[in-house]
Amino acid sequence: MLLKQDASIEKLNGRYFTPNLISDFVTEWVLAQEGEIKNILEPSVGEGVFLSSAIKFDKVSESNIIAVEIDEDTSKEASAKNDFIHFPDWKSFGDLTDNIEPKRVVVNDDFYYAYKNGLDKLKFQGILGNPPYIRYQYLTEEQRAEQSEILINNSMKPNKLINAWVSFTVACISCMDDSSRIGIVIPAELLQVKYSQDLRRYLVRELNRCTIVTFENLVFDDIEQEVVLLLGEKIAGDQQNLIKIVPFNNAESLDVNILEEIEFIGADLGSSKWTKFFLDNSQIDILKKIKSSNKFLKFSQIAKCEVGITTGNNKYFCLDDETVKKYNLEKYCRPLIARSVNINGVQFLPEDWNENILKGARTYLLDLSPFESRDFNDGLNKYIKLGEENKHNTSYKTRIREEWYKVPSVWSPDIFFLRRNYQFPKVMLNTSEVDAVSTDTMHRVRLKNPQHKKRLIVAYYTTVGLLFSELEGRSYGGGVLEILPSEVSNIQLPNIFENDILSEEEVDKLFDKIDNHIRINGNDNIEMLLDMVDSEVLINKLKISKEEVTNMREAWHTLKNRRLGRGRNNLD
Repeated sequence: MLLKQDASIEKLNGRYFTPNLISDFVTEWVLAQEGEIKNILEPSVGEGVFLSSAIKFDKVSESNIIAVEIDEDTSKEASAKNDFIHFPDWKSFGDLTDNIEPKRVVVNDDFYYAYKNGLDKLKFQGILGNPPYIRYQYLTEEQRAEQSEILINNSMKPNKLINAWVSFTVACISCMDDSSRIGIVIPAELLQVKYSQDLRRYLVRELNRCTIVTFENLVFDDIEQEVVLLLGEKIAGDQQNLIKIVPFNNAESLDVNILEEIEFIGADLGSSKWTKFFLDNSQIDILKKIKSSNKFLKFSQIAKCEVGITTGNNKYFCLDDETVKKYNLEKYCRPLIARSVNINGVQFLPEDWNENILKGARTYLLDLSPFESRDFNDGLNKYIKLGEENKHNTSYKTRIREEWYKVPSVWSPDIFFLRRNYQFPKVMLNTSEVDAVSTDTMHRVRLKNPQHKKRLIVAYYTTVGLLFSELEGRSYGGGVLEILPSEVSNIQLPNIFENDILSEEEVDKLFDKIDNHIRINGNDNIEMLLDMVDSEVLINKLKISKEEVTNMREAWHTLKNRRLGRGRNNLD
């Protein structure tokens, strides 16, 4: 691995060892298949817990078990612990048809190398393991090339966001026999992040049955990484591609028999995220109905969402009132909404900005893009000099600028969309009286028709808007919902963007009620607000049945409560 001074050995090599309860559960499921298991693969042995689990079962007494581990000491320990033959590298392993019967070997080599040099020609009936979690930047150039080759050869697109566990998973699945099972531990990013989208499609194409086991609590000690268990099956002659998600509280509650209690449902290649599979079939049917109905529109059909301003150093460029006055910077600053604590309602009014000024918040952005250096006053020159003395001009994002103190891409949006949220996403109208800007804690939204600002706010604060935010976003640490601009673009909204559906007067009234409710209640009593807006917009205007709206609300509760509950549980 490519060593970095600021990264731990575990981080660089992706070595987070699997609890025995998980390895036993995965192994039991993989070995429970009906056919003969001639060959078993463990692609990243670690301390050998999956090998220890496998050899407990009589069914593998005649099976070949081939394991690969890149770390020399670890590979020796795993082979000795499980009474396996140790090979110092893949070349020394030699001809795979030698006289070792059955083959019980641990090979000390890079899995990518083994895969390219003979492993990919074998067919395994059982594959077990916990692929390494290695970020792209920690791979060697050779490993990056090998990873890209694996993905391209399996009709996937490589990029610099893809983690090693993705290519490991793809390589393993490509080694599966026509009738076989794979059970591996991988990050929960599989379910929702964009760089896993190609992998999700690949799994649907290649596996006839795909079971995802999730956990309410973190199951790796001292590691803030949510994982899932991918249990995949190939069935010779079967043309179906089915999927299901099975939740467990923790590793202690794992039970193979419970897997059968949840039915499979049809998987589709067009499904961008798998978060929806936490819902029941009737709720998934409603999602499909919404997407195909002209009563709803994608956010991107109404507006464009982009990231907020990247200053390169918020502490320097985002100023409080005291600093602005001290250096006489008033004419060089723009009103700023920089943090979620600045959000009171669903519109940013002058009184909101003034309140933040009085609180001592950083309510100004230093925007020098309209000015030449000859326009700078003495105070500004002193402030720039102070920045250079403190080396604010040497960070990557400031030093690549022609003039380090000029923040690029400063413009005022129609609407702000908070990037990270807890109870529910915050969306706020940028009033012309303030004309504020935002840092990248908020996304900037431009409407195709600026007259639709209030309509977008009203459309968003419905059960549909919040449900699709949960579906499109991803769970961040502590149960926080993070949603990126590309994900905002996919949120479905009720189509109320014509006057014959809602008059301007009706929109104004609903907007004022929403703003007033959130100003008074904050994150509390959102159900009361949704009841009011849903009744007026979804039921009365769009003629969506109360039963369907109730089902949508329950789906939102399912996704939101799972996210929040996981965050609370992980703090305990």
